[in-house]
Amino acid sequence: MALKDRTGSPPRGGAEGCGMRGGRVEVVDRGMRLAPGVSRWLEERAAEALAILGAGGEVRVRAVGDAEMAAAHEKYSGVPGTTDVLTFDLGESDGGLDTDILVCVDEAGRQSGVRGHTVEQELLLYVVHGVLHCLGHDDHDPDAAARMHAEEDRVLAAVGVGVTYARGAGGAA
Repeated sequence: MALKDRTGSPPRGGAEGCGMRGGRVEVVDRGMRLAPGVSRWLEERAAEALAILGAGGEVRVRAVGDAEMAAAHEKYSGVPGTTDVLTFDLGESDGGLDTDILVCVDEAGRQSGVRGHTVEQELLLYVVHGVLHCLGHDDHDPDAAARMHAEEDRVLAAVGVGVTYARGAGGAA
């Protein structure tokens, strides 16, 4: 779900980011929910995804648990309960990304079990999903959702992670 709210951005800061080919990605894990090395892996793969998409700018990703995600979901969307990803597009129309993304590690754990891949792969799917929203993709009707999820899988395959959304039952993002 993409939110275009310039005043409700999640806090920034934390781990050092990874800049590759025009895009910079920073993953923050204040709650230490991710295994060692996962933040760096996500930064590197997400930066590769930005390059494949031809997107420059900055993307800040914060890994949170169900409680924090549910609070943000209610605050920014007016919807009770947790969700997988919330995207805050802070960019102007200058072409560069300026994006904050919240990803729910608990939801990624549940979905990765259903889909049969790693939590890291599911989290990367959420990051790519958020970036695609900022690049103009939409998933509010079945045809648009199918196009968006196909693009997610194309990008994830191109970075060497493989098909993720279509791999298992259920839906992400």
